[in-house]
Amino acid sequence: MNIIIAPFVYIDGTYKRDMAIIFDKIIHDVCPAKEIPDIYRDIPTVYLEANSVLYPGFINAHVHLEFSSNETTLTYGEFMPWLESVMANRDEIAKRSDKKSMEMALEAMLASGITSIGAISSFGSDLEVCANAKQRVVYFNEVIGSNEAFIDDFYASFEKRFLASHRYNSHKFKASVAIHSPYSVHPKLLRMAIELAKLYKTPLTSHLLESREEREWLKENSGGFRAFFEKLFGVKESVTDIESFLEAFDAYPTLFVHATQVYEDEIKRLQHSGHSIAHCPRSNRLLGQDRLKIEAIEDRIPYCLATDGKSSNWSLNIFDEMRAALMLHAHLDLHKLAASLLKSITVNPAQALGLNCGIIAKELSADFSIVRLRDEPKSLDDIALWTILHTNNVDKVYIQGEQCV
Repeated sequence: MNIIIAPFVYIDGTYKRDMAIIFDKIIHDVCPAKEIPDIYRDIPTVYLEANSVLYPGFINAHVHLEFSSNETTLTYGEFMPWLESVMANRDEIAKRSDKKSMEMALEAMLASGITSIGAISSFGSDLEVCANAKQRVVYFNEVIGSNEAFIDDFYASFEKRFLASHRYNSHKFKASVAIHSPYSVHPKLLRMAIELAKLYKTPLTSHLLESREEREWLKENSGGFRAFFEKLFGVKESVTDIESFLEAFDAYPTLFVHATQVYEDEIKRLQHSGHSIAHCPRSNRLLGQDRLKIEAIEDRIPYCLATDGKSSNWSLNIFDEMRAALMLHAHLDLHKLAASLLKSITVNPAQALGLNCGIIAKELSADFSIVRLRDEPKSLDDIALWTILHTNNVDKVYIQGEQCV
């Protein structure tokens, strides 16, 4: 067992001065440094440097490690040209994204304080790397396939990957289920995958309404996706619609990703069903998409800031993502937005992914990301914004009580 005494600790969305955290793998007590119970007096104690802020470990709820090698291969600016470039180059990128590049991606995330990730696996090539990661990993095996004639084959491939990853389940690794998107998964295959998630009680995630083209296709069978599906598959109509797709998830809270094109009716449905949203501002900007209106959902649907993968981003640094969000949502109050963003990488994703962390509280995992500010804050209200603006890599990282950085 150990004690950390920190000048500032982030607790329940606020900052408390001169606090002590007593922990081993989990947190046993949190109290003012002057009030440490006598039973803990002889425990080894670490005093953090002046102006240090102890946060719960940061969580990147949505990342594609299998595209970690991409830099200048794909086309940015609009969604359909990007998607076509992914289709043309995905095998090459996946081949280049070897074990070393994925391990480097994990280390880069760890340096920015990311102690847990939601890893979307399309091929299973990242399984060994994720199973051996220092971070806590929710490993989302992704299912895809819209052709009804091949549903059994699609499901068999997906189930095989899921069961292979399930064998690695541990206190830090959880095999889970991802649905690619409404436009790419047949309703029958969708229901089969959701039933598997229910059977194994895993977290569930899906891309949803990422682009204007997706909404046009699902609502009107028109737009860029019509030409895309007709050219590649000879298909002129979507296999589902927005309402039917969302109905399949009604009884199972799910982390939906992007959702830049959700309208009020869909927001009400997501709220009613207890779903959450992963917000990837840099990815959305690079693919020419609208801004997720977090002000319209924040008090109704929890959102989790995430980097997405390097197929649509230039780094997996969570501070880069928060700074981008500060600029993207320029009409919102700066300090309130900074506070909201820190919730979006701690408590919100912990709840969305079913993790026993994300908050500094008794009985939760001892996952900490420690930031050191240059100057002492004049006001506690400054800490969130200073943290985001002036941090690239954190000072220390603990995962389950073990220092990793």
